[in-house]
Amino acid sequence: MSFLLLGFFTGLSLILAIGAQNIFVIEQGLKKQYVFLVCLICSLSDLILIFLGIFLFEYFRNFFTDNVELIFNILLLAFLVYFIITKIRIKHNEINIGFNNNAISLKNTVIKTIGFTYLNPHVYSDTVFFLGNFSKNFLISQKYYFGIGASLASFLFFFCLGYLSKFLSKNLQNQVVWKFINSFIIVFMGILAFYVLIDILY
Repeated sequence: MSFLLLGFFTGLSLILAIGAQNIFVIEQGLKKQYVFLVCLICSLSDLILIFLGIFLFEYFRNFFTDNVELIFNILLLAFLVYFIITKIRIKHNEINIGFNNNAISLKNTVIKTIGFTYLNPHVYSDTVFFLGNFSKNFLISQKYYFGIGASLASFLFFFCLGYLSKFLSKNLQNQVVWKFINSFIIVFMGILAFYVLIDILY
């Protein structure tokens, strides 16, 4: 259960960063157009990429010498530090969620959703590299729980984002709310960075 919760909160911390994909989901929710399909595609894509990362690192774990593992841990720590610094320096007034009631077809909705998901380089660094790398030393059963937890965070986040879009669109542009979200992400990622640093040193 602890690895399920660890996966859930780690996945949630990564996905809470508002980007083009999340704004698209909110706008589809505001327009009430194919909301379920958009949320499902985003959630399933995260699930696929999360377990792809976990199993890639599981498959190659036999090739991890002490030096290779040290390099990956240093890269992981560098990623976490960069992620935290980005959150500290983020400009809160850059979020701009507009409402355009122009309907788009089912085909275009699917294409846009897939594009916002798979053409975003951060989705690969967050899911495949970070979650896969972070869980590389877990037991296989722990990896499953960790992956399920992270995937549940994606399903919960995207469906809440889509179906509570009117409420969320207003509050996500509130600087106080956004600062609270960022503070949570910074603290949680700081704890993970400390955990990785201890692993490197000892």
